[in-house]
Parts: sequence; structure tokens; C-alpha cells
Amino acid sequence: MNELSAHDLPAVLHTIAEVRQWSAAAKERRERIGFVPTMGALHEGHLSLVRASRGECHRTVVSIYVNPSQFAPHEDFGRYPRTLDSDLRQLAQLADAVFVPDDAEIYPPGFATWVEPYGAAEPLEGAYRPGHFRGVATVVLKLFQIVGPDVAYFGQKDFQQLRVIEQMRDDFHLPVEIRRCPIVREPDGLAMSSRNRYLSADGRQKATALFRALEAARALVAQGERSAAAIEAAAREKLQYVAGAEIEIDYVALVDPVHLQPVEQIASPTLCALAVRIENTRLIDNTILERPK
Repeated sequence: MNELSAHDLPAVLHTIAEVRQWSAAAKERRERIGFVPTMGALHEGHLSLVRASRGECHRTVVSIYVNPSQFAPHEDFGRYPRTLDSDLRQLAQLADAVFVPDDAEIYPPGFATWVEPYGAAEPLEGAYRPGHFRGVATVVLKLFQIVGPDVAYFGQKDFQQLRVIEQMRDDFHLPVEIRRCPIVREPDGLAMSSRNRYLSADGRQKATALFRALEAARALVAQGERSAAAIEAAAREKLQYVAGAEIEIDYVALVDPVHLQPVEQIASPTLCALAVRIENTRLIDNTILERPK
């Protein structure tokens, strides 16, 4: 494999001033800016977002920042994988710039203003991870203000996060398009996630139960089942049958894909969302259930 040259690698920017100067230069050239916010530990799911931006925009900037405010004290902030050198190599010839701030740049001394999202932020992850979306919404708003993108790209694996960000964009009249991108999966169906690397080989095999549970839900809808309770029960049974007590289920939920409120019948496109814990690793996944046309 050929060594990458400095010309292949994206510009690495560490300060807000550097990013704003970079963005201002792009705007002066009337270039459309695409933005992909990440916490690093990049995989093909992230790279698919970067390629989507590259295909639609003149310039693409990626942020790599493990945001402490979206982690609860008992969560995995300290061990979250940090792989900057590898990330930059993967972004070679894909991204034009990478914003890599430190905590003091994002949350300077005296920082005291937070975004408190409600609505789509309250159920599901909002109930199980209090304060999580407060941290997400705050840092994404800050990043939008710093980068000034025309389009921002998010994967649908974090569907609720995507809805919270869309809601915030609408509520604050932010001049940025939000582009939804499909979930990228491993050949066995497991949704790609930076946290998958925490799993042992046995845990990794058990994690495929999430996809099988979603597929069971989809199959029931295709067969004519419309009861949300019946579909939820089948998905939950699939999780429990495959891995027994070694999978701890936080939730299996069928909700409308806008407000994320529970539904009783599959009358229109419905989000089936799962959250489980395997070997102390929390994994989420989802799919949209639709009645056959």
C-alpha cells in the first residue's frame, strides 16, 4: 500500500478561529459546505456520510470530538475509543478539513448556556439516558455555529438523535439542511457502531440478535400483522430466545417516526427501535416498518 502524502490528508483544524477562517474562504468561493459531526473511532458508517457529503458538496468538513456532556458519570466516556491517527488516514482524499477541538475550545471556562430539548428527546433514549440529548443538542448547535455548513449528514442508526437535531434546527430556524443517510450494516446485519469493538467474539455473535429481532418485526408486518403489541412481543422474544439472560433489554418500542410516541396499530410508517446491553455494552438499532403497497 502506498504511503499517504501530506497532500492526501485533510487539513486538521484545532480552534474555532481556524474553522471559521476555513469556512469563510469556502463561502467566498461560493462553495457548498457539507459537514459530518462524529466522535471519531471511524468505521464504514461514518465514511458513508463523508462520501455522501463529497458527492453533493464542494467541500466537506468532519468534526472529531468525544463530547463529555452527552455521557452520564457511569457511562463509557473514559474508555470510548480515541483513534485520531487512524481516523485521519481513513479520511484521506475524502474530507477537506477535520475539526479536532479540545474540551476547553468547546466548553471554555464560564460556559453556562445549554440547549434543553423536549418533544422527540423525551422518550426512549431520553428516558434511559437523562441529560444525554441536552449534551447532544448543545454540542451540535455549537458545531453548526462554528462550521456554518450548508448541509449536515447524520446516519439513521441514531434515529432519535437525528429527530432531536431536526427538531432543534426547525425550532431555532437554523439555515442548514439535515441529510438522513441509511444505516450501514455488517454482512450479518449488525449495525456498524464504534462500540461494537467493546464486544468479545461471543458478544459480537449475540449482538446479531438485534437485526434478527428487527427482521422478525418486518416479517410480521409483511404477513399482515398490524398490532404493535404483537409485533413488539415477537421482536422481544427473538432477542430473549437468541441470547437468554445475557442480553439485558432496555426497550423494544414501536413509535411514530416524528414525535416518537407509541402507536397501537401499524397504520403508517412506524419506527421499531431497540436498545440492549451485551457484556455491559449498550447497543441500539432500528428499522422503519411499512405496510406492503
